[in-house]
Amino acid sequence: MGILERIKEIEQEMDKTQRNKATEGHLGMLKARLAKLRSELLTPSSGGGGGQGFDVARSGDGRVAMIGFPSVGKSSLLSELTETESVAAGYEFTTLTCIPGNVYYNDTRIQLLDLPGIIEGAAYGKGRGREVIAVARSSDLILMVLDGAKEGVNQHRQILERELETVGLRLNKTPPNVYYRLKKDGGVKFNSTIALTKLGDDPGATVKRVLSEYKIHNCEVLVREDVTVDDIVDVVQGNRKYVKCLYVYNKVDMISIEDMDKLAREPNSIVVSVHMKLNLEALLAKMWVYMGLIRIFTKRKGHPPDFTDPVILSSERSGTNVKAAAQHISREMIDVFNYALVWGRSTKHDPMRCGLAHQLQDEDVLQIVPKTITQQKRSKGYVKIAQNAKDALATRRKKKPLKT
Repeated sequence: MGILERIKEIEQEMDKTQRNKATEGHLGMLKARLAKLRSELLTPSSGGGGGQGFDVARSGDGRVAMIGFPSVGKSSLLSELTETESVAAGYEFTTLTCIPGNVYYNDTRIQLLDLPGIIEGAAYGKGRGREVIAVARSSDLILMVLDGAKEGVNQHRQILERELETVGLRLNKTPPNVYYRLKKDGGVKFNSTIALTKLGDDPGATVKRVLSEYKIHNCEVLVREDVTVDDIVDVVQGNRKYVKCLYVYNKVDMISIEDMDKLAREPNSIVVSVHMKLNLEALLAKMWVYMGLIRIFTKRKGHPPDFTDPVILSSERSGTNVKAAAQHISREMIDVFNYALVWGRSTKHDPMRCGLAHQLQDEDVLQIVPKTITQQKRSKGYVKIAQNAKDALATRRKKKPLKT
């Protein structure tokens, strides 16, 4: 029996099983088995060579991938938001490869990817679904573009969500607050800090049944929130990608005001009309917020702030604290960091003396004050830091000799 047949058999058994506290353990075992089979199916075989993908090099301050069914307006949206021409037509599968473009907004450059339309079953290789979803996994934000004028548009939304969930993408979710560590011996030690209501009558037994499917018999599990069996499976698998998703309902100029209002009230959603150029500026603003981008203006001692070239930070990538900003400026800055002076909305008074952990906000002004030579010499790693700086200077001189 092939993997697809085994997956279908388990799904049928889960549908037949009555859901209650007594059957949670059995369902947990089935879900773990199902997740394992899906991982096997999605892992490319080592022999025979790989198919040609269409991933493009990452560029800009963030990456946004557009996903949706064919002919929902992704190419038109790309052409409208960027200076990139993507072929748009009234028939399906107009876009057959990945077309990148650049969106310039709030002093940032965001890479926007127009991906081919996917169909139901894409997670299992139908169409070019696997390549499309692989690009989506590398993105900071997913724009799920939907045709707001079609009947059952939210059913299309659910199908796309299910396809992405199948390959380990978790949309608009945070990782479960579960501590999990493998051990060499000692068996399974399970504890929780709160009452668990979603793991059946015996949560410990349910978790052990899930672990046994992965042949894990020695580990520590500490649950700090009311999790489900799916959450436990995600923790054990360890390869889930938690990504923000914004649902974009296009073609709302073709529906009534009442229907448009209903779509606009859906969670994590925005309504637009690319044809009429409606609400596109609001879409850019939402993309900015969902990506967690902020601008930090730098300042040198004795000079005014530089408002022309801000440092762009993202809460979804490296964070938005002073340490992230210092590393963005120069990796060597951390070695000589003394303190920072910050002006802006993140401070109680201007300027405020801050450490590396201080959380910055959009349009803050940052001045980094390095250690003095005397302070640097007292540091434990001073000799190593000085040697690294000397080696870096020597390397630069070799590459580009000084003019005489």
